[in-house]
Amino acid sequence: MREQGTDVVRVVYPDLLGADRGRDVLVGHLPSACGHGLAFCRAVYHTTPGGDVVPVTGGLDAGLPDVCVYPDLSTLLPLPWEPGVAWCLGDTVDPRTGEPVPESPRALLRRVLDGAADWAGARGLTAVVGPELEYFLCEPDPAAATGWVPYGGATGNVYSAGRRGDPDGHLLRTLRLLDGLGIGVTAGNHEFDGGQFEINLDHSEALDAADRAFRFKAAVKETARREGRLATFMAKPFNGGGGSGFHLHISLTDAAGRNVFDDPAGPLGLSATARHAIAGVLAHAPALTALLNPTVNSYKRFGPDTLAPWLIDWGPDNRSAMVRVPPERGAGARVELRLGDASANPYLAIAGALAALLLGLRDALDPPAPLTGYGYDESTAPRLPGTLTAALDALEADEALTGLLGAGFTGAFLTYKRDELARFQRAVTDWEFTEYAFLI
Repeated sequence: MREQGTDVVRVVYPDLLGADRGRDVLVGHLPSACGHGLAFCRAVYHTTPGGDVVPVTGGLDAGLPDVCVYPDLSTLLPLPWEPGVAWCLGDTVDPRTGEPVPESPRALLRRVLDGAADWAGARGLTAVVGPELEYFLCEPDPAAATGWVPYGGATGNVYSAGRRGDPDGHLLRTLRLLDGLGIGVTAGNHEFDGGQFEINLDHSEALDAADRAFRFKAAVKETARREGRLATFMAKPFNGGGGSGFHLHISLTDAAGRNVFDDPAGPLGLSATARHAIAGVLAHAPALTALLNPTVNSYKRFGPDTLAPWLIDWGPDNRSAMVRVPPERGAGARVELRLGDASANPYLAIAGALAALLLGLRDALDPPAPLTGYGYDESTAPRLPGTLTAALDALEADEALTGLLGAGFTGAFLTYKRDELARFQRAVTDWEFTEYAFLI
């Protein structure tokens, strides 16, 4: 690294929200960091966006102990926008036990993948995931209530490229920077709403896909800051507009690399394995909602005619369904889980989705009849949870899913998120003042 002009390594890891936490390490001290780990307070996993510490077991009650973060040098990449800096992921370990801490999202995904090896229905299978993320780019505006407005302003530039919906060329700059980062970025376009963009990522094995999605979100936010702008992966940042999704394209391959979702003789060209996988995701959808739609704001993206899912259903090439089966078969056979919004932590979203899918394989579940037509008719399928409260209750009640995720993670996540709900319920919003103050 010194020979290549690198003098600093930035070691980062995801917190429960999926935000990047980390430390810059001078290259001369990297051997020590790899040998002994970097000490962080465990309560970083329990810290709110406002900086308060939530009383999750193992944090405040234990006197705010340390965890050790070990650089994973296999993930080392040069940062194209920070000369002399390389970027790598870290793994978080409890120094008292030598085991990963339960709150570690990266360790959670590894645990789910390791557990799949114990099931006859999943042995020898590899999960392949293609993350698909949207975000809003915002510009500062002191006159706006939040201080920010959507970049570019104009609406109607749906699925476009060029300066019409991107007058300053943000997308091209970002694509080129991310291409230099080497995280599998393939293409991008302006999305439905003003200031909204989508950038596509390659498909790869599940842990690598989560790593790349995590780094993608961190990189987009960092490059926007360099422009004096804000990139947000909030589910629905503005009234009167749409939301941002986090769709997961998932397939399974066998030891020979063959896609086991494909079966030309099966219904819709899908194998029994694919049908079991779809059924598992549908069966555990209420609990999955808490992981893939993890904020109070998430539930303002849902609803009829939003192209965000509202019901627990599936359909062939149907974007109004929660689980869409794209038309490709053969090596391209896959399911698209459209449940998640962009605020989801990539590790938790993928871990939860794969756990549900694998439960469907283990229990040989069969899905209901596929959706036909437009998927917002409540008479055709049950509704998803409509609030974060309902989703957290569904997660806690789903013993099969939480059994795979682990009691330590589940308890920490539920405590952290229920604290978020309690803080929101105590907060007075602008809507309440506008609605009530002048008449009551």
